Amino acid sequence: MMGNNMERFEIRCDLAAVLRWTARLNMHESIANHYSMAVSSDGARFLMNPYGVHWSKMRASDLLELDANAQIDDIGDKVDPTAWAIHGAMHREVPHARCIMHVHSKYATALSCLKDPAMPPIDQNTMRFYNRVAVDTGFDGMGLGDEALRLAGVLGNKSMMLMGQHGFLTVGPTIARAFDDIYYYERAAETYMTALASGKELNIASHEVAEKTAVQWAEYPNFSDKHLEAIRAVLDEEEPEYRE
Repeated sequence: MMGNNMERFEIRCDLAAVLRWTARLNMHESIANHYSMAVSSDGARFLMNPYGVHWSKMRASDLLELDANAQIDDIGDKVDPTAWAIHGAMHREVPHARCIMHVHSKYATALSCLKDPAMPPIDQNTMRFYNRVAVDTGFDGMGLGDEALRLAGVLGNKSMMLMGQHGFLTVGPTIARAFDDIYYYERAAETYMTALASGKELNIASHEVAEKTAVQWAEYPNFSDKHLEAIRAVLDEEEPEYRE
């Protein structure tokens, strides 16, 4: 189980903050899509945004604590059944998926609709994800039951998954890391889709340069933590109720 009450409170605040920030960036989709964070050592208990609450209004106290081993009939009407199925399966089956974030953001979802949804290394943001994204091309419905378990298997040991004809998903050890990945993957997809729209030939980096850049991103000191701290500083001033 996660530490003391103050630690739990800060986790709730972090999750509410990134949900609100995602809405500011227009990367959310109405009341759909979900973020979750494990709060038990085995990952089975996790926090997740409730069904029907708009991301722009999310508060720390709104977040639900759920059990990945519960039966669907027991979860209640505050939980989106598709979200519970996907996030529950991930928290049960993928040990490194402490935090899970899934969105249908504009550019990553457009990328997921291509016959070949792989994203080549054409700038330093796309290079960040070079050979580090699982690509699922077996979409078989909205993520209930067997589909949720299948997605957990496709992710494997990767921290990101482009979900063909669906959207994308990131997992990470912390909320800060998962959100930083989700933000930069959408930015990378925007660059790639915009470059494709030009109709011009893409300037694709070599394996050596792309891999070097991906490693540099991974080793950049405290970047994701500072990103989340900056977001919370803005919200502390402009929307402090996210902490309630």
